[in-house]
Amino acid sequence: MVNRAIAYQRLQNQQLMMKSCDSPEDVVRWLGAVQAQEFPFALWGLALRLNGFNEAAVEQVFADGRILRTHVMRPTWHFVLAEDIRWMQELTAPRVHRQNGTMYRRLEVDDGVYARSRDAIVRALEGGRSLTRNEISEVLAQVGIEAKGQRLAYIMFRVELDLVVCSGPRRGKQFTYMLVDERAPHPRRLERDEALAELVRRYFTSHGPAQIKDFTWWSGLTVADAKAGLAMLKDQIAETVIDGKHYYHAASMPPVTDMPPIALLLPPFDEYTIAYKDHSVELDPANLEPAKTLLYGGAMVLNGEVVGYWHRTLKKDAVEIRFVPFRPLSDAERDALASAAGRYAEFLGLKPVIAA
Repeated sequence: MVNRAIAYQRLQNQQLMMKSCDSPEDVVRWLGAVQAQEFPFALWGLALRLNGFNEAAVEQVFADGRILRTHVMRPTWHFVLAEDIRWMQELTAPRVHRQNGTMYRRLEVDDGVYARSRDAIVRALEGGRSLTRNEISEVLAQVGIEAKGQRLAYIMFRVELDLVVCSGPRRGKQFTYMLVDERAPHPRRLERDEALAELVRRYFTSHGPAQIKDFTWWSGLTVADAKAGLAMLKDQIAETVIDGKHYYHAASMPPVTDMPPIALLLPPFDEYTIAYKDHSVELDPANLEPAKTLLYGGAMVLNGEVVGYWHRTLKKDAVEIRFVPFRPLSDAERDALASAAGRYAEFLGLKPVIAA
């Protein structure tokens, strides 16, 4: 059965109920990092946790470089703050490099090729310039390095992990890269123990109650790292045992005394679903099999429980939304989800149309 008490606590801590953040930067800072490979949906994930932000307003924060998008942690694309990118990457990148070793060798991205690629990319981007991935491929071709497809992807992966490049502003629908030293010139510097404690604190404060295996999945770090971080935070992070499982959360976490009805249309890869290894809190075990792909798609949430998924179709002046529930929905539940669809349409500046 879904644990509604934990689910509501997570909704509260993830800013999906009581919204205490004033800007997209506040949301990213609070959550630590926000998965962001599905960029338009990731913008919605930030706006869901705020009041009064539409798509253009959230993207402007990204365009201005107040939040950055890079490969970090698990790794996949995440939003991070400019001030956090250096310590977070230095903490988590070594494990990612080890995991990528086989692909580096297979694609012949050895240290020599990488050094030449890195130097060419730096020269091309110096002075505040931004380039698309295709333009960087052309830069590398000019120095005799063939870089297309996966080989280009892993060269860019490596220069991101090494804090050479990160996101620049989009050029139309295309993403660009800029130098980290120019895009994030004033990063916060932390020693490894400080960085570990900071990441552990942010995760369990914003995502808790959560288990150690949830943190290791989210961060890409080890169980030993998680335990070491918790040991440094005994006065800030508390442990609670529920049904034999050990959950961690902020020691100052206020209890949820009220569970008002809440309906949400979450984006694909939202932190409410993707940031946990154990999904028994928000998902009925009977729906686990059909929901396997849902965890990477848009979830419909009613009162903390994932009850299905949703699809969108963009039209000229409207967004058509189709509900795919795991069980029959009552009229009240469907009305609540329709209201959630209306909020999403408002974010896009379009009219909502609920498909039959």
